[in-house]
Amino acid sequence: MNDRRPLLAIALIMVIAFLPSIFLKKPAPPAVADSAAAPATDSAVAPPLAAPAPALAAGDTTAALPAASAIVDDTIEVRSPIYAYGISTRGGRIVSARFLEYRSLAEGEGRDTLELVPAAAPLLDNRLIVAGDTVDFAATGFTADAENLVVGEGETKTLTLTGTVRGLPATLRYTFQHHDYRIDVAGTIGGLPVTGATLLLGMGDGFRQTEAVAAENLRESGVVVKRDKSELTRFGELEPDSTEVFGGPFEWAAVKNKYFVMGVFAYDSLRTDGPKGQIGSVIAAVRDTNETVTRADVSASLTVPTSGGFAATLYLGPMEYDHLTAMGRDFDDVNPYGWPGFRTIIRPFAVGIRTVFVWMHESLGLAYGWVIVTFGVLIRLLLWPLNQKAMRSMTAMQAIQPELQRLQERYKQDPQKLQTEMFKLYKEHNVNPLGGCWPMLLPYPFLIAVFFVLANTIELRGVGFLWMPDLARFDPLYIIPVLMAGSMYLMTKIGQMGMPPNPQTKIMMYLMPAVFLLMFSKFASGLNLYYAVQNLAALPQQWLIMKERQKLKKS
Repeated sequence: MNDRRPLLAIALIMVIAFLPSIFLKKPAPPAVADSAAAPATDSAVAPPLAAPAPALAAGDTTAALPAASAIVDDTIEVRSPIYAYGISTRGGRIVSARFLEYRSLAEGEGRDTLELVPAAAPLLDNRLIVAGDTVDFAATGFTADAENLVVGEGETKTLTLTGTVRGLPATLRYTFQHHDYRIDVAGTIGGLPVTGATLLLGMGDGFRQTEAVAAENLRESGVVVKRDKSELTRFGELEPDSTEVFGGPFEWAAVKNKYFVMGVFAYDSLRTDGPKGQIGSVIAAVRDTNETVTRADVSASLTVPTSGGFAATLYLGPMEYDHLTAMGRDFDDVNPYGWPGFRTIIRPFAVGIRTVFVWMHESLGLAYGWVIVTFGVLIRLLLWPLNQKAMRSMTAMQAIQPELQRLQERYKQDPQKLQTEMFKLYKEHNVNPLGGCWPMLLPYPFLIAVFFVLANTIELRGVGFLWMPDLARFDPLYIIPVLMAGSMYLMTKIGQMGMPPNPQTKIMMYLMPAVFLLMFSKFASGLNLYYAVQNLAALPQQWLIMKERQKLKKS
């Protein structure tokens, strides 16, 4: 995600946690239509070919194209309990992808169904580069071996399309499974020259708007490629009116938005040396001339040998973690948990939290809102002993503050002697000056991970709780942010009871909740709910420590 506000928020949380104790110590499709320009973009995309295909006039990309009205354009529906794909006989393109367990949240969209494919940008809008010529599959009307397919439980069904692509016999085969979003794609093209050809597999130019917050959905839209590791390039990072070529080979490539993805897998599973990827390159052609790019025509190149056979596997569906991991090849990383540089640390927490959330929801029958509440309380209870130790250590440090101040005054001209005497004082009173710090750091990985789980996990998409319509979006009534800020104020207030007056901590007691209220007001309501629960669950412990501190002061 590009949103850096959580980093600032976490930094402020750490400030509110530690500064008081410190103060108290010191009171579009790629541009290959021009066959002459195609090889210049990337050698992996359009390799030089020695001779034209028998039925083609080399360099002539327009000759013998049938009129659009003459091409049969029927749509075959392929349906299972979780999806309904529409395959057009015109070019074998995917013109519809509906996911039956999800609904559109976009304003003005039909809420009973979610359509991912834009009408003007079908998927698998393929092109073939052969002998310096570019052949558009959309100029071919294929014949299908079935009108519609219903994939029943335990079944695997194949749709076969046959036709002639500019004089070359072509066959496309799409294989579907019952409860899986993968589509196996295979085909053959006859009559290729000895140099073979290159298939530009069309991945569309982005998906339809399906989310309530369009800007956030567009911000997360982009291209992901996997070589040794996955690399995300958001559409907004591309230059207007440009063509970006990502040089492979890649094991897989994908186009995604916030919650849905189309991935193309092509790799050599038997190869043990060198790159296993068979996707030669990925091209993102930007037609938008506006300053902010929101869409790009994306294609992945596959080498087609002289025999004419090619194969790939698609994943077209929601970014459900179980389905992504089932694809292998680290495809689950297409949905990034964390920022670059932090992902290695955050991701295990996020994956674990997401797993616990789903298990509590499915096995215990809890609504996701109650899952967040229960999880927040459990985390606070699990960390109770460490927090108890940290708070007691801070209390002990506060108790020896007068002696520390005397030492600082006595040895202010001799820092080395001051340090020696301070350590003697710590040892005499059995106080660890860092004992109050590290236990309080433990909740923060959970807090950050919960942010990414609530912001990116599709299981929480559109899930309401009490008056909140969507836990992944901000609270429209701002009740939860106010509760979060109020509970933060109470924690600080109770924590300062019985302590000597300190102007700095008093300012922080009022200022920090107000700052957090402003910052968190537009955060996911689920995140604010989690943090408010954490604060409320910590109040009893804070109260007990305050009582201990008062008893210690009286004694």
